[in-house]
Amino acid sequence: MKAHLLYSGRDFDFTAGLPAGHENLIQDLELATLLGAMAAGDKFLYEVSAKILLASLDDPEAIRYRQQVLADCLAQPEAIRQMYAVAAGALQDKRHMWGYGGSYQNASSNLSGAVSYLEAYVARLRQLRQIADDHAGKFSSGGLTALFATLQRELDDEYFEEISDHLKQLRFRAGVLISARLDRDNSGTGFVLRAPEQARRRWTERLGIGPRAAYSFTISPRDEAGGQILADLTSRGINLVANAAAQSADHIGSYFTMLRAELGFYVSCLNLADRLAAKGVPVAVPDPVPPSPLTFSCTDLRDTCLALQSPEPVTGNDVQGDGKSLVIITGANSGGKSTFLRSAGVAQLMMQCGLFVTAQSYQANVTRGIFTHFIREEDTGMTSGRLDDELRRMNVIAGQITPGCLMLFNESFAGTNEREGSEIADQIARALLDAQIKVFYVTHRFGFADRFRRQHAPTTLFLRAERQPDGSRNYKLTVKDPLPTSFGEDLYYRLGGWLEEDKSLTQASDAATLNGEPGRCSQVRQTSETAAMRPDGPGTR
Repeated sequence: MKAHLLYSGRDFDFTAGLPAGHENLIQDLELATLLGAMAAGDKFLYEVSAKILLASLDDPEAIRYRQQVLADCLAQPEAIRQMYAVAAGALQDKRHMWGYGGSYQNASSNLSGAVSYLEAYVARLRQLRQIADDHAGKFSSGGLTALFATLQRELDDEYFEEISDHLKQLRFRAGVLISARLDRDNSGTGFVLRAPEQARRRWTERLGIGPRAAYSFTISPRDEAGGQILADLTSRGINLVANAAAQSADHIGSYFTMLRAELGFYVSCLNLADRLAAKGVPVAVPDPVPPSPLTFSCTDLRDTCLALQSPEPVTGNDVQGDGKSLVIITGANSGGKSTFLRSAGVAQLMMQCGLFVTAQSYQANVTRGIFTHFIREEDTGMTSGRLDDELRRMNVIAGQITPGCLMLFNESFAGTNEREGSEIADQIARALLDAQIKVFYVTHRFGFADRFRRQHAPTTLFLRAERQPDGSRNYKLTVKDPLPTSFGEDLYYRLGGWLEEDKSLTQASDAATLNGEPGRCSQVRQTSETAAMRPDGPGTR
């Protein structure tokens, strides 16, 4: 049996490695927050979610296949959680059995262990069949209807009756009947395991009257050599059956392993949906379209990870960027540029793994991969400067990225002056665009942005984070040309005002000390510490 809940025609490869550049994706897009919400504290769900989220699909139809399965899961969450619990329970049962993970010494032990596993698996298969009988009519997606139909067809009453009978026989409670013949050297050969029914003697034979169908002898309990020989003969007779039973147990175990992994992704989606619903965050089913023509449009798109972290509602953005191969985001400091960039990257990942997105609507062309190059804090342990580190990371990306991918830059190449940084950014962006790679670029480099405005305006979308007349930010991006300023003076005045206030408080504290007023000195110090922690203190955004 196959699950086929993630792919219509093949199984999910849980052993596959993560794509190139996944470490940067997780760090730059803050995906640990998203994966943590999906896992809800379950280590296995975290691992499954990471593998599926980062292994993006690039076929719109394959994405829609998952979207339909997810829609069914969201409509019937309890049934999905029940099935996942059965699959996880089956694997847990095996771990709790004696001898799990070890190797048996002989065929008898192998057979006994395999039968024990099969008996536990059959009990779990009965539970799956019952769930299918109770809920099959409630699902409409291709993946789940096929799964339930398979469970009801393959796990019918006749199957359970037959397998129960076989397992009962394999316990050999009436002994083992084996036939063999002598070879030319009088050694045993041609060992065949016979059905237990053939071991029953006629009543006349049991009473000692009439002709005997077989002759027997009894080995003394102290005859260790004879007992060992008999055990060896038994092992040779049941060896094929033991191997077959072990293979059957492994086969059913593999099915439960696959079912747990594939259902685990959808359980993670249910966990995420619950978290977002509790915070009142809107979600929508995205519309994936083929790689060409370039498409990107969204309504009320929000950064999913920020929405999960923030106690307050997160501002969304409306963007229409169809046909644009380059999106340049400029504008006021702390105006929401990086937040929008992360929201676009996370939404693309969520769409291409079959998930919903945190927006009112979202449509984008699929990409072959997503790469990020974000500004990093300078590492004091680096043997080279920040610019060298940025160029090194860009060189690694250049060896991995391919046409049809999406590249996200956030304040890249800021470790040098305006002229040099703009030139580096310009050459790299042009090379990526020439290679048919879509680029989103957050920058304060006016020279870089203005050059594209003058030379490539038709294929470039310019978004700008606005500054309100009173200096506040509404975190909304609008379609506007770049400005030569990012309003850094706002941060300067905010920091300067705080410093002036802190200076006056410090002077008051010193005066209180000189005047012999320790109580007032302590109060002034507390006021100063409170000012340092308030929202308009230094370091806030």
